[in-house]
Amino acid sequence: MLVNRVRDYRKGLKMTQEELASRAGVSRQTIISVEKNKFVPGLDVALKISDSLNTPINKLFYFV
Repeated sequence: MLVNRVRDYRKGLKMTQEELASRAGVSRQTIISVEKNKFVPGLDVALKISDSLNTPINKLFYFV
């Protein structure tokens, strides 16, 4: 199972979904879908999100 901690890290930084989307260069709907586990981002989008959160990708997405 893929664990997704984007929401936890975003909220920890007191960042809105809109701010994260803008920084990552994706739509707010993409961030919403990722956070709700309705969309598994490709490596390119996952890297943009992790860079925008200044968090290693393996802390945001991992398998258990």
